[in-house]
Amino acid sequence: MNVNDKTLKALASAIKFREMRQEIISSNIANSETPGYKSKRLDFESALARALDVDGEMGMKVENGQHYDVGSGGFDNLQPELINDPNGIVSEDGNTVDREAEMAKMTENKIMYDALVQLVNKKMGLMKYTIQSEK
Repeated sequence: MNVNDKTLKALASAIKFREMRQEIISSNIANSETPGYKSKRLDFESALARALDVDGEMGMKVENGQHYDVGSGGFDNLQPELINDPNGIVSEDGNTVDREAEMAKMTENKIMYDALVQLVNKKMGLMKYTIQSEK
């Protein structure tokens, strides 16, 4: 059984990015009264999808074995994208944070984080069971 399989790497990356997203959302909420502050958003789902590339559709099609594979990414160089969130709400002082929407995003992110931790625990439990049954 391979300990560093694609599923475990994907789950670990998703947990790391969920933690980063929680920090960004917390920063948005903390700065909801700061004049001119622009709400930020962390997008990692597309980077994770490229790294997983389950169906092989995202990789570069090469005809020659000497060509470099530049399209498939992988887990070693995953980079989330930090963008200004254009939510359309701008207050009188130029602040773009919608506190209620950010609180909802924080709750959703926490639920997804907890689900990822449970999946990692199940995966580790399955690996432990497999190792013990091979003895």
